[in-house]
Amino acid sequence: MAESQKNAAILLLEDGTVFHGRAAGKIGTTTGEICFNTGMTGYQEIFTDPSYFGQMLITTNAHIGNYGTKQMETESESIKIAGLICKNFTNDYSRQLADMSIQDYFESEGLVGISDVDTRAIVRHIRDKGAMNAIISSEINKIEVLKEKLSQVPSMEGLELASKVSTKEPYLIGESDAPIKVAVLDFGVKKNILKCMTSRGCYLKVFPAQTPFQEIKDWTPDGYFLSNGPGDPGAMDYAVETAKAILIEDKPLFGICLGHQLLARAVDIPTYKMHNGHRGINHPVKNLRTGRCEITSQNHGFGVSPDAIESNKDKIEVTHMNLNDQTIEGIRVKNTKAFSVQYHPEASPGPHDSRYLFDEFIQLINEDKEPVISGIIKQQTTN
Repeated sequence: MAESQKNAAILLLEDGTVFHGRAAGKIGTTTGEICFNTGMTGYQEIFTDPSYFGQMLITTNAHIGNYGTKQMETESESIKIAGLICKNFTNDYSRQLADMSIQDYFESEGLVGISDVDTRAIVRHIRDKGAMNAIISSEINKIEVLKEKLSQVPSMEGLELASKVSTKEPYLIGESDAPIKVAVLDFGVKKNILKCMTSRGCYLKVFPAQTPFQEIKDWTPDGYFLSNGPGDPGAMDYAVETAKAILIEDKPLFGICLGHQLLARAVDIPTYKMHNGHRGINHPVKNLRTGRCEITSQNHGFGVSPDAIESNKDKIEVTHMNLNDQTIEGIRVKNTKAFSVQYHPEASPGPHDSRYLFDEFIQLINEDKEPVISGIIKQQTTN
């Protein structure tokens, strides 16, 4: 087989649009929902973000791979994207601290991709037509065969994926004598979210997505965290029930991304599938409480219904709003200690404008603990 034929690859979209390029990574075939990320850096963190599970990623930055890969810069234990679509797949890298080239990395992880395609044209197409499923193949060149395979791929809407990327067993992270204990519901949590809490004096127990609430409560945490993750929150009744139980428990609760959507659904605010979603590291968000704006890191394809929030102002306070399209970016549940944001304050990659939210969570926990601590001291003094 000639070199040009061996390296040929095809991208077929659900609406029948075809793009021809060259193979990147493993030779093979892969499917998933196509989406795009506008970030200029941080590709390895993006590839390993569990929230991308089941999705084919278009990188709008022209060069991918030019600084290699490094194991310590991953957000999970493996690549989570279903496939990569890029303009220039750069195997040579300049960073001396890198562990390996992107081609070697993809081959070791078994990831199929396509390069040398017009990513600008693809992004413009799906911006107009909306998110849809797609298939990449560097081993099948018959369009009709690819169409048949693609027709069998389920829609992201209605798909429960969090349990597929969640930890299978609970695990502990941080210092056991830390002053604060936080129970983390792992729907696809990123490593840097956990680091942002342990660095603030938290001892964490990370629980599988479908863990019964009573088992989580028995660990006697001071606060609860609902993580990011992939899939449709509308297909996660089990997680909504857990969030409802935490609200009844009346302990501090913080949610990020999917966790934000689940908190909304726990107070009967529905979610919806967005036309394209938000994925990038330059999304402007306004904090409605302070009036300050933040540049944020985002990755989500579902949103919280603004109309439902408008008619439930007795339950929900909107705390953050996207300045590009006015979508809901943050909420607080009134008369509770629960709040959430749609974006990623740990921002790996991205700016650190929003890391104050972890500080607010810690402050909320400390304030909640103060009456208990005061009561213990008072009892000791009395005795």
